[in-house]
Amino acid sequence: MTNVSATTHAAGLKSQPDPHQDRPGKPVPANIGQALHIVRILLGYGRHLAATLEHRAAARGFSVIAQCFGTAKVSVILAHLSRGIMRAIALERVLLARAARGRDLIIQAPRTNAPGEAPPTPEPGTEPQAASAPAARTAAPLRAHPAGPDAPLDLAQLPTMAQLEAEVRRRPIGRVIADICQDLGVAPRLCAGGFWNDIFDALRCYGGNLAHLSGEMRRREASFEQELDRQPSLGWPEESREAIRRVLGFFVGEPAVVPCPALAAACIPAAAGAFRPP
Repeated sequence: MTNVSATTHAAGLKSQPDPHQDRPGKPVPANIGQALHIVRILLGYGRHLAATLEHRAAARGFSVIAQCFGTAKVSVILAHLSRGIMRAIALERVLLARAARGRDLIIQAPRTNAPGEAPPTPEPGTEPQAASAPAARTAAPLRAHPAGPDAPLDLAQLPTMAQLEAEVRRRPIGRVIADICQDLGVAPRLCAGGFWNDIFDALRCYGGNLAHLSGEMRRREASFEQELDRQPSLGWPEESREAIRRVLGFFVGEPAVVPCPALAAACIPAAAGAFRPP
C-alpha cells in the first residue's frame, strides 16, 4: 500500500513558516478565537497524519483511516493531506488578518432553501473577502481539479498557497472548514465528541453545509468498499471507538500520539521532520 513516489515527495517538501501567532496584548475577537482553535487542531492532525502516513499504511487496521479518504492509495491520500494542510494555513492567515483589523466573524442565521431556490446572499461581514486586498481579488484561478468526484487528486494538481488564500477570502468560513475536514479525512467517528461538536457549530454558524459534508463521507465509504472488493487484503475497517483508538492512537481533538511502540519508533524520523506543504 505504500508508494515510493509519495514518500520521495513528502521527504523533499521544503518547510514553510507558519503564520505569525497572536501577539500578546491584542485580544482576538471571540468568534475568530473559536474558529482558530478548530483550524489549529485540524492543522496539527493533518501534519501528524502526513508525517506518519507511510508507516500507518503498512500497519494493521489502516482501513479505519483510509475509509475516510475513499481509498488506501498513499499517493492520493498524501495529495489530499497536502491540500488540506495548505488550506488550513490559508484560513489561519485570513482569520489572523481579520482579527488584526478588529473584525469578528458574524454568526449567520440558519436557513433552509426551498427546492430550486438560489442560496441566500451572505450577510456583510460573514466572509473575510469584504476587506480583502485588491491583489487577492485578481489572483489567478485555482488549477483545474480532476473531472468528476471519483477522479483521484494528484500532487501535481494542487493549487498554490496564494490561490488558496484567495479562495478562502471568497468563501464562507464554514465551507472552508468543511473542505479542510474532507481533505484531511476527518469524520465524526474519528473525533473526540466535544471537538466534532465544535466543527458542527462552526458549519452551522458560518455558512457550512453539513448535508454536503455527510454526503461526501458516504460517497467515500462506498468508494472504499469498491476498492475492498478488488483488494480484500486491505481488511474491513473496524467501527468501534475502542478499535479506532487502537488504530489511530487518539481521537482528533486530543493530543496526537502513535498507537504502539513499534509504530512509534518507525514514525519518529518522519514526525521529527514536521511535515510542511510545498
